[in-house]
Amino acid sequence: MCWTPHATVACIIEDNGRFLFVEEYSNGRLVLNQPAGHLEANESFIEGAKREVLEETAWEVEITDLLGMYVYTPPHKEVTYHRTCFVAHPVREQKDRPLDSDIVRAIWLTYEEVKAEEERLRSPLVLRGIEDYLQGRRYPLDFIYEQKLS
Repeated sequence: MCWTPHATVACIIEDNGRFLFVEEYSNGRLVLNQPAGHLEANESFIEGAKREVLEETAWEVEITDLLGMYVYTPPHKEVTYHRTCFVAHPVREQKDRPLDSDIVRAIWLTYEEVKAEEERLRSPLVLRGIEDYLQGRRYPLDFIYEQKLS
């Protein structure tokens, strides 16, 4: 068996004390998650994060900071996720844009509301990201260097 990490991106998007989340189905269960997903071929981390937010929430965002890099292997799975998480600000909602098919809805929640739904979070990284954000963790975007193909 060949081990292959899954490169994913996510965004913590806060507006007046509320965070942008998605309700989505994962393994037959309705869960809460930050807008997040897998990188596509030849896509930068920032491009992928902005694309995932738009596809899953219909929000255009400005990515301002790197929050952190997180590694997670779910119990009873042979998959490891390498999640690069960003901080972003909402810019504009495209109200008529359809959401990805597995997304039930985009929803704004306070930290307290998320904490109360902890058993519904897609992974422990969801709450950890918000807590790191609330503690003020931020890294400059140029922390990431991506060599462009010519």
